[in-house]
Amino acid sequence: MKISLNWLKDYISLDESPEEVAAVLTATGLEVEGLETYQQIKGGLEGVVIGEVLTCEKHPDADKLKITTVDIGAEEPSQIVCGAPNVAAGQKVLVATLNCILYPEGAEPFTIKKAKIRGVSSQGMICAEDELGLGASHDGIMVLDTKLKNGTPAAAYFNLEDDTVFEIGLTPNRADGASHFGVARDLKAAYRRKIKQVDVSDFMVDNTSNPIEVIVEDAEACPRYSGVTISNLTVKPSPDWLQHRLKSIGLAPINNVVDSTNYILHSLGQPLHAFDKDEIKGNKVVVKTLPKDTPFVTLDNVERKLSADDLMICNESEGMCIAGVFGGARSGVKDTTTSIFLESAYFSPDFVRKTSMFHGLKTDASFRFERGTDPNMTVLALKACTLLIQKVAGGEISSDIVDVYPNPILNFEVTVKYKNVDRLIGKEIAHDRIKEILTDLDIIVSNETEEGFSCSIPPYRVDVQREADVIEEILRIYGYNNIELEESYGTDFLADFPSPDRDKIQEKVTLLLSSIGYNEILTNSLTNPEYVEKSGIWNSEENVMILNKLSEELGVMRQSLIFSGLEVIKYNVNRKQKNLKFFEFGRTYNFTEGTYKDDNHLALFITGNQSDEHWRSDVAQVEFHDLSVVVYKVLNCFNIGEIDSEPAANQSFEYGLDLSVNGKCLASVGQLKGSFLKATDVSQPVFFADINWNALLQFSGKKLLYKPVSKFPEVRRDLSLVIEKNVTFNQIKKLALKENKKLLKRINVFSVYQGENIGENKKSYALSFILQDEFKTLNDKQIDKVMSGLIRSFEENLGAIIRK
Repeated sequence: MKISLNWLKDYISLDESPEEVAAVLTATGLEVEGLETYQQIKGGLEGVVIGEVLTCEKHPDADKLKITTVDIGAEEPSQIVCGAPNVAAGQKVLVATLNCILYPEGAEPFTIKKAKIRGVSSQGMICAEDELGLGASHDGIMVLDTKLKNGTPAAAYFNLEDDTVFEIGLTPNRADGASHFGVARDLKAAYRRKIKQVDVSDFMVDNTSNPIEVIVEDAEACPRYSGVTISNLTVKPSPDWLQHRLKSIGLAPINNVVDSTNYILHSLGQPLHAFDKDEIKGNKVVVKTLPKDTPFVTLDNVERKLSADDLMICNESEGMCIAGVFGGARSGVKDTTTSIFLESAYFSPDFVRKTSMFHGLKTDASFRFERGTDPNMTVLALKACTLLIQKVAGGEISSDIVDVYPNPILNFEVTVKYKNVDRLIGKEIAHDRIKEILTDLDIIVSNETEEGFSCSIPPYRVDVQREADVIEEILRIYGYNNIELEESYGTDFLADFPSPDRDKIQEKVTLLLSSIGYNEILTNSLTNPEYVEKSGIWNSEENVMILNKLSEELGVMRQSLIFSGLEVIKYNVNRKQKNLKFFEFGRTYNFTEGTYKDDNHLALFITGNQSDEHWRSDVAQVEFHDLSVVVYKVLNCFNIGEIDSEPAANQSFEYGLDLSVNGKCLASVGQLKGSFLKATDVSQPVFFADINWNALLQFSGKKLLYKPVSKFPEVRRDLSLVIEKNVTFNQIKKLALKENKKLLKRINVFSVYQGENIGENKKSYALSFILQDEFKTLNDKQIDKVMSGLIRSFEENLGAIIRK
């Protein structure tokens, strides 16, 4: 949400710097996420001044150029070559001085520099309207009618005023802060200053020639509906001041009537809507629901099918507007509109939220109605908007105000005890200061005793309905920073904090992966149900369905991280970024045996080349082992110990491995099936690893024991085995360790060969064996004994042939 500082000053006096105001707002709970400067004209006309043309003579070498001398308030006049046909001596003009940057209409900015034009020195530029970004005209230079001194900044002539805009991260509970007036209320309490109330004393009904009958059939969905008619107005562009106010907070001006409703919306937080009165058939406004699937064309010219719960603003025969959400295409204000019916209502947040979600429509109005507006603001905002429309569009008030409010919404009544204030805040605050804070927040304090008091809270504070809420209000205005830190604290509740810290473990793995070139991604847990159907692996009946889905493409919760990761890969590959390494911590979801389940996973993706092109090395595509070695690094962070590997049971792979400990699979790694790539339009091989994060965290408490480095040397011996193709390295490793685990420290494959020279269905492994005794140096006899035992075991159990 954007809040303009200049606009804010309409309601409260602020002499503090924008940074100081931002700090106060953040402290009160309206967190300022950023500050930006808004300029009515880009560049603010900095370096542009008023000048007076003293002389104007024809250029000797150019028919269309003239040599002028211009007084710009400096010690000496400036000589400027000008090509405008209307330049003449005696004129007051706008001059861009040297080093000034101009931002022309529809063109690139440029800097004014000292130049020679056809041999004549030129020290500035006399400007046309489009060159300053003031309009589109380039017929000639701007000639001013002013008595301002030469050298006066152009910004002063045009009354340009820079503005500071606060970007506020409004939390869902603070609907009261969704306007400039609402923000001013918080500053009133924080600074203890008066707030400027909205003055509608000039409101006066001119006649009652255009009355509109209002019928509210659903008072639960629409507790209050107010409106008035304005006739004989003229729809046209808004004046500059109004356009700039809206532009400063990112809104595009439309016309003077619509802009007025938007202005009051962002001023007071009360949405309004203007209907073309000629479209109100029967001079009746009926607030009701319409039958399910009734077609309705909204302002964006999209036909939507209504639900049976959509509250509509109708005329005698048809719908005109989706209440609190979006207007209709036919009933809105047009250039030809001369009379309007102006609506200001309070709609139930529940009804608006349901309708907004059903249609996937989010507007400034629905944003506020969903969270809860002020039911006591409708008439005040209606009068303020009416007066503004009369100011910018003319017209006369041609009906009495209609205000249908059968069941007024009462204040929230809460009892507060001082002992609870002290207990929750952790500090005793003077009772007078507590009353002062609450009064400044428009909360009425009554029935005061030594034990506590009663509060009457206005209904626009939808988040303050309990004692704890009132105490929070006291604390946020008193200031969290004003609660002193003590040397020790006690608590009446101790949380069962997990040990070790899961977040720190995840951070450790994140740092490991990022240090070896992997980038973290964060993808949507919502996914396309077609992925499950096309995979042939997961069961669509186990999908967790989204009841209020915004689209079919985001209709279910994901059962795997594969497809959301492939979508990221596709996005990057389509933008010529083909060498990718990604990881993601995420959840998967399924519905099994009547129970919803979710699991935490760590997913790794690699695709493309191992490295970028370089003149010192050849480019090679990534392979299975480029990813598997990273998976082992992650597992080794947990001091797991011996890891078993078997061919992957995971049907997502063309080929792969399952890595397990004590029979529990911790990770699967392999090359993804081509059908998965086809489903997501990925055009290059992708290797994927799925790590069961919850299972892996069970090893996080395992202590790492230090073992002194042996003083005695390692010994390496190599063997070359010819074995059957189906024999895995894991089988060889297990057999070797079973034969001699005491002296055998490490086993490694350093060469693999398959070919005609060793026979069909055979392969050759070249293995290295590292032997070491931690208490003495090994001799040849001991080493030969170990190697002989290994050879015998390989021959007997694997049918291996030892190559000499």
